Amino acid sequence: MNMTETSLLVFIVDDDREMRQSLSQYLTKAGCRAQAFSSAQAALGALQTTCPDVLVTDVRMPGMSGLDLLNTLAGTGNIPPTLLITAHGDVAMAVEAMRAGAFDFIEKPFLPARLLDVIRKAAAFGRLRAENINLRERLRRLSGLDAVLIGECAEMQRLREDIEDAADCEASVLILGETGSGKELVARALHDLSSRCGGAFVPVNCAATADELFESEMFGHLAGAFTGATRTAPGHFAAASGGTLFLDELGAFPLRQQPKLLRALEAGEITPVGSSSPRLIDVRFVSATNDDLEERVKTGSFREDLFFRLNTLVLKIPPLRQRGGDVVLLFNHYLDHFARIYEVEAPPVSAEDAALLIARDWPGNVRQLRQVAERRILAARRGRGSVAEALNSFAPDNNPHLSLKQNVEHYERLLIDRALTAHDGQIDKVTEELGIARRTLNEKMARYGLNREDYIYKPAEIRS
Repeated sequence: MNMTETSLLVFIVDDDREMRQSLSQYLTKAGCRAQAFSSAQAALGALQTTCPDVLVTDVRMPGMSGLDLLNTLAGTGNIPPTLLITAHGDVAMAVEAMRAGAFDFIEKPFLPARLLDVIRKAAAFGRLRAENINLRERLRRLSGLDAVLIGECAEMQRLREDIEDAADCEASVLILGETGSGKELVARALHDLSSRCGGAFVPVNCAATADELFESEMFGHLAGAFTGATRTAPGHFAAASGGTLFLDELGAFPLRQQPKLLRALEAGEITPVGSSSPRLIDVRFVSATNDDLEERVKTGSFREDLFFRLNTLVLKIPPLRQRGGDVVLLFNHYLDHFARIYEVEAPPVSAEDAALLIARDWPGNVRQLRQVAERRILAARRGRGSVAEALNSFAPDNNPHLSLKQNVEHYERLLIDRALTAHDGQIDKVTEELGIARRTLNEKMARYGLNREDYIYKPAEIRS
C-alpha cells in the first residue's frame, strides 16, 4: 500500500450486490476508498457533487446502462477516468464506449488484481489530464490570449478556440489576414500555448530580406561560402530548432528557394550555403500571408506542393471592419494602455465617438486603431483633441480630389504634427527624428500654422 493508492476514491456501479460488495472489500483492503452504487442513476446523483479518481461501472444494468451513464457525463464535460466491466458479448459495446471517452474495459471473468492494476493506470491518466488542463490554463494566462486577442465577436471567440486546439499540434499552420490584423500575435500565441514554449520563437519577414541574402539568412552558411562570409552563421531555421519558425509575408518567399523550404518541411533537414552535408532541424512551421496564394499557385509564382504542406491548418483573422463593437472595445483597451504609459487619465468615449469608430473602414486594421488611440491620448495630455481629430489626422487621403502637391503637403504637415506631439514640442528632438535642419522645420511649421506652444506638455493640475 502507498500514499497514492490510499488517496484514490473509486466509484463502483453494478446492479449485482455480491459483485459490488466483493469489489468494495478488495479495493478497501488494497488501500483505496470505495463507494458502491446499485444503479447508474444513483451514481449520477453522487457525481453531481463528487468527482472520483476512477469510475468502475458494469455495462448492462436495468434502466440506465453503463454506456448511457458515460454519454450523460460526456454531456456535462465532466467524465472521470472510467472503466467498463463487460461480458464477452459486450466487447463491441465497450469499444464504442471507449470512443465516447471511457479509459478501458475489463472482460468478465477477471482477476481482482487485474482490476486494481487498471484502476491505478486510470487514476494516473486522470491526474495527468488534470495537470495538462491546469497547465493549459496557466499558459493561456501567461500568453495573454484573451488580453492580446481582444474581441467578443463570434469570429474572435472561434479564433481563440482554434488557436488552443492547434497549439499542441505539430502540423504546419497558415494564418490568413489583412495587414495590421495581428498575424504575428496569433503566431506567438500558438507558440506560447504549445509544448515548444520553452524553445525560441523566430519571426522572419520574408518580404524584408534581400534576395541575394535570403538563402544564407534562412538556411545559414559556412565561413568562406561567399564573399563577406567571414564566419559561420546558423540561419533562422537552426535558430528556431526546438521552437517555432514564423514566416511572415510568405508570398515573398523566393521561388528558387522554395524547394529548400519544402525539403525542410518534409525531411526536417536543411543544407547551409557552402555545405554539402544536410543538418537536422526540429521546427514547428507557422506562416502568414495577406496574398492570395492559390492564385499565385495558378500563375506559377508559388509551388503547389509547398502550399499544401504549409496550409495543413488554416487560421483566419477577421478584418477590423467586420468585427462590429469590438472596435470600441479595442479602442478603450488601447486608450487605457497609452494612458498608463503617458501618465494621463484616459478620456471617455462617447456614443458619438463609438459611432465614428465603428463606421470607419480601418484599412490598417488593429495596428491603425492602436495608432489612433495613442494619438488621442497624446492630445489629451495637452487638454485638447477628440476622437474625430485623431481619426482625421491619420487619413492623408481624405480628399481624393487633392493634387499631388496638396497630398504631399498634407502628409508632410501630418508627420511634423506627429513628431511635435510625440516630443512635447521639443524642437531638437523633432529635427532629429525628421532628419531636417531647425531652420527648415521652423519654416514648415510657419507655413502649416503649427505653433510650438500648442505641443508643450502641461500637467492637468496647472492647466488654465
